[in-house]
Amino acid sequence: MADIKPPFTAESARQKVKAAQNLWNAQDPAKISLAYTPDTVWRNRDQFVKGTDEVKELLTKKWQKEKSYRLRKELFAFTDNRIAVQFWYEYQDAYDEMKWKRCYGLEDWTFDYESGKMRKRQMSGNDILLGPNGNGQGRWFVEETDVEDAIITEEHW
Repeated sequence: MADIKPPFTAESARQKVKAAQNLWNAQDPAKISLAYTPDTVWRNRDQFVKGTDEVKELLTKKWQKEKSYRLRKELFAFTDNRIAVQFWYEYQDAYDEMKWKRCYGLEDWTFDYESGKMRKRQMSGNDILLGPNGNGQGRWFVEETDVEDAIITEEHW
C-alpha cells in the first residue's frame, strides 16, 4: 500500500483505497500497522490513538469483538495527499450473542508524501443490527460473495 504515493490521481487514489480494503480484510494488525507512519494519529469512532503500537492494539481488540469481518471501501473524494472513503463492513458481534451487524461510515485519510504511508486517519461509523431482530436487512457479504461483487445501492440503506 505504501508504494502508492501522493500526489494522487483518480486511478492511484482508487488503487490506494482497494489496497487498504484488501489489507484490512486480511485482519493482520502487525501487517496493517506497516501502512501507517510511526507517529500516525487516528480517531476511530470514540477512540483516539497515536502511533503504530496503539494501532495494533486497537485492531487486535477490534477483531476480538468483530468476527467474520468483511469490508468494502469505495473512493469518495481525493486531493494531492488526502483521500476520503465511504465504507461498509459486516461482522458477528462476539459480545452480543454473535448477532450480525453492519457498519456504515466515512474515513478521512492524510498521507506522507515521501513514504506513501498514512499519517492521519479519522473514522466515523454507525452500526445496525441485521436480520429479523434488527432492521430486517440481510447480509451483503455472505461467504460466497466477493465484497466487490455485492451490489450496494441507496435502496439497501
